[in-house]
Parts: sequence; C-alpha cells; structure tokens
Amino acid sequence: MENRYLTIQALTKYIKRKFDADPHLQHVHVKGEISNFKQHTSGHMYFTLKDDKARILAVMFARNAQSMKFKPENGMKVLVKASVSVYEQSGQYQMYVTEMRPDGIGDLYLAYEQLKQKLEAEGLFSPVHKQAIPKYPDTIGIITSPTGAAIRDILITIKRRYPIAKIIIFPALVQGEAAAPSIVKAISKANSMETPSIDVLIVGRGGGSIEELWAFNEEAVANAIFSSKVPIISAVGHETDFTIADFVADLRAPTPTGAAEMAAPHMEELMERVLTRQARLIRATKERIDKEKHRLGKMEKSYAFRYPKLLLDQKMEQLDKQNELLQRNIKKLFVSNEDKHDVLARRLKRNHPQELLHQAERDRISLEKNLTRNMNLIHQNKSQMFHSIIGKMDALSPLKIMERGYNLAYSPEGKLISSVKQVNENEQIELRLSDGTVEARVTSIKE
Repeated sequence: MENRYLTIQALTKYIKRKFDADPHLQHVHVKGEISNFKQHTSGHMYFTLKDDKARILAVMFARNAQSMKFKPENGMKVLVKASVSVYEQSGQYQMYVTEMRPDGIGDLYLAYEQLKQKLEAEGLFSPVHKQAIPKYPDTIGIITSPTGAAIRDILITIKRRYPIAKIIIFPALVQGEAAAPSIVKAISKANSMETPSIDVLIVGRGGGSIEELWAFNEEAVANAIFSSKVPIISAVGHETDFTIADFVADLRAPTPTGAAEMAAPHMEELMERVLTRQARLIRATKERIDKEKHRLGKMEKSYAFRYPKLLLDQKMEQLDKQNELLQRNIKKLFVSNEDKHDVLARRLKRNHPQELLHQAERDRISLEKNLTRNMNLIHQNKSQMFHSIIGKMDALSPLKIMERGYNLAYSPEGKLISSVKQVNENEQIELRLSDGTVEARVTSIKE
C-alpha cells in the first residue's frame, strides 16, 4: 500500500482543528509569571507566561487589552482567562488571553465581580435610570474626606470655572470599615436638604489600592447612589480605577478634578457663548430693522401713499359698481326665490290634506258613476243573453214537443221508459203529458 504524505500546512491545520474542537481548551484559567513582555504599536501584547517548570507563549489583542486597569510588566504574577490554539505559521501552540488581572487580590476581586454581576442583573446599571446632570447648577454638594487631596482639587476647579455656584461639603469617611455607612449617611443628608436644595452631588476620593477604594464597592453605597433623587457624579480614584459606584452613578468622572469639570460649566465659555449670542442677536435685529426700513421705503413710494385721493376715488367708483352689481344680484335672487316660492306654494296647495281629501271625494263620485254605468251595461247585456238562452231552451224543451201530443213514460222506479223491454204486463207506469200526469197499467206489450 502506497503511503500518503501530508504537507506541513495540512498537518498543522489538522492539529489546530483538534485544539479548537476541544472545549476544555476554549475556556482555561491560568496563573503564571510574565516574561518577554512586548506591546506592539497596534496595542496587541505578546509575552510568555511561565512557572518554575514550564512556559507557554501568549498574546492579548488590543480589543481585550484596552479594558485593563493596569499595565503588565516582566516578573508580574497574573491570573488570566484564555483559549489555547495553534499559530499555523510557526506551528506553535499558544494562549489567546481575553482577561488579565494581578495575582494576589483574589478574594476582593472575586467579591467585586460577584456584586457587579448581581447589581447589573437587578438593573442598577441600566441607562434607563440615569438622571441628567443640570447644566447650570446653583448648589453643588461634595461627599468626600474634608482632609484629602480630592476635595482641594474639586474646590479649586469649581471656583476657577464657575465661582457663582454655592458649594456644600458633606464630610465622610472614604476608607476603612466605617466608610460605607458614612458615605450612605452623607448621601441621605444631601437628599433631605431643602434650603438650599442640592442640584448635583460629587461622590468620590483620590486614588489608591483596591482595599483603599473598597468602600465604593459596597452594596449599601450602590443602593444609596441608585436611590438618590439628586443626580450623582462618581469621582473615585484615577482614570483606570473602576468601582461599583461608577457603574451605578448617573455619570462617571475619571478623576475628582474631572468630576468638578463635569458638574460646573466654565464661566469663560459661558461668557463667550453669551457674547456670541448677543452679537448674533444684535446682527439679527439690525438686519430685521434694515429689512423693515426697506419695506417702509417701498410702501412710502407706492401709488397708495403718493396719490391717496386718486386711489380713494378709484375705490369709491369700484364700490359704486360693486353696489350696483350687488343690487342687481339681490333683485335677481329675489325674483328667482319668488318664482320658487310660487312653485312651492302651488305644490303645497296641491298636496294639502284638505285638497287631497276633496280630490279623493271627486275621484270616488266619478268612480261610482262609472261603476253604476258599467253595471247597467253589464246587466243589460246579461239580460239580453239570458232571454236569448231562454228562447233557445224553450225551443228545445221537451214540453214544447209534448204540447204537440207527445208524452213521456216512467217506470215505477221513476226511470224514463225508452224501450218495451223496460216494462212488464200488468205493471203500473206513469205518463207525463204537457199539462199533467196519467197513471196507467200495461195490458199488453208489442215490439
């Protein structure tokens, strides 16, 4: 049997398909140390993941790397989620990393992920519940530590951008076990204020480790932010720090300074906008005045303004003609309506119940006369026909024949005797003459 030889490409494809078809290699969780790390200008990351007994090549594409909150470095121990496949050009198997986080924060990170999934399922992150941040707030509330760097950055930014805003600071602990209840209490107090009422709240603190920022990952803080009637801007840590509060808040700022910029408009920009609109208003008003002046000039030069008496005379003449036309039309209309009235009056008279009753009486009398006349004619015709038939019947009547000497013989049973065979000797018979009957007895029979 002849051996079949594969190409390197075909063999590599076959091995790759085996890897890709194995479900255990599509979702692997691996921990190891980064070495030979290199980030391409495209954003893709190439590195080796190793432990003390083995190593494997790994790649993390830019679309997955851009969501990372830290920058990987050689020697860093990490936890990764990945799939394992074969890179066909080199024939090497490698990991394709989708998620990466530093090793050593296990319990807190797991708690963070679990709470995040729970609150997202409950709808606390939904954009439907996000409140709009007012463009021009009168009063801005700040919930943070009164001694931290964050409050100083926020105050400096608001005073510089929007000095007319009132600022109310709600001191709160932002680190430690008592921080979460303190933040919840401050949010509740800000919502209960009526004079002055708070238009927008900035809740946050400066950067730190996940342990230092953990108060903003507490469920109680998330529920307080979600329930707040005052719009809240979260300002926790640096741009790469994400907390549960950031997802629940109506708006997330990358830094406390960024939160101040989002809450307060820039006065210079507002002034520039006002001046721009003022200039546009002045220009539009001037253009409108010029346009109306031009219209006024045209009207002043028009025939009506130059010769008002002639125009009035023309209009008076037109009025007289229209008046004459109106009179003629009114007269025509009156005559036409009068004719219609007469026609309708005649129709009404003809259809008046009394007139209809008289007409019906006249019709009845006429019909009665016609009926009487027709009945008399019918009676005469029928009488003549009767006498004619009587004459014919009289002429054909047996009585007429009997008057000439004939008679009719009847048996005792009343039957007409028309043959000698119908009678017997000594039988009593009856003879009917024209003027009576005769009883007779048969003495003999002769045929």
